[in-house]
Amino acid sequence: MAPPRRKTFSAKKEVRAIARERVGIVKPAQVIIPKSERKPKHKKPIGESD
Repeated sequence: MAPPRRKTFSAKKEVRAIARERVGIVKPAQVIIPKSERKPKHKKPIGESD
C-alpha cells in the first residue's frame, strides 16, 4: 500500500483564508423578514377561509 499523499501548498487558498480572517463576519446584504410579516405570494382559493 502506498503512503498517503502530502498536501500541496495552495497560495490561492491561503490568500482567501487571510482575507476571510481580516474581514470577519460579513453582514447580510438583505435583512430576512419573518414569514408572518411577509405579504402572501399567491392568492388563497375562494373556498378556503381562515
